[in-house]
Amino acid sequence: MPRARPVARRPTSDRQVELADAALHLIATRGIAALTTRSLAEAVGLSTGAIFRHHASLDAVLDAVVARVEEVLATTYPPAGLPPLERLARFVDARSAAVGDRIGILRLVLSDQFQLALPRRGSARLAACVQRTRAFVLGCLREAQAAGDVRADVPAEALAPIVLGTIQQLALSASTGPRRAGAARVRDALLAVLAPPGATSTARRREVRR
Repeated sequence: MPRARPVARRPTSDRQVELADAALHLIATRGIAALTTRSLAEAVGLSTGAIFRHHASLDAVLDAVVARVEEVLATTYPPAGLPPLERLARFVDARSAAVGDRIGILRLVLSDQFQLALPRRGSARLAACVQRTRAFVLGCLREAQAAGDVRADVPAEALAPIVLGTIQQLALSASTGPRRAGAARVRDALLAVLAPPGATSTARRREVRR
């Protein structure tokens, strides 16, 4: 009989990404307390011993999860050269889609309980992600206000929570079902809220989409 060909092992880097995404899914669906080497091994179809070939400890797994969060969030920032309102609109779309696909990111970032369960360095890195997100949104809003593209009668600091809350709701909606048509309507509604008083929302949406 012909000998069976050995199954090629996946590169460690690929397996580590798979493990981090599986850990995020466990955090989202069962809570961070349910994240153990055994539950993670079961989620990806490996033995517990195989987990330790890729990560030295559970803390190392959590560190990899934080690194994965940083990597995913970094991809959602649009090019700096775009007009500020277009940067903001693209960011809303990209961030809500990315987090909606990995809702564990939202659970980690928003929950003090989850952050306390992380190693101290991991919690600090997640806090830095939150700060960068808020700074980006505020920067876009202030630049757009200066350009006359966003209402200036409301401070950017008061508008930022509306933008961030919209992203969170879009992400939650994306994690439970189809999002595309509904997401576009919500994004357009957000732009209408941000538009200067008297501005034509239809014209503003057309400008952002160019």
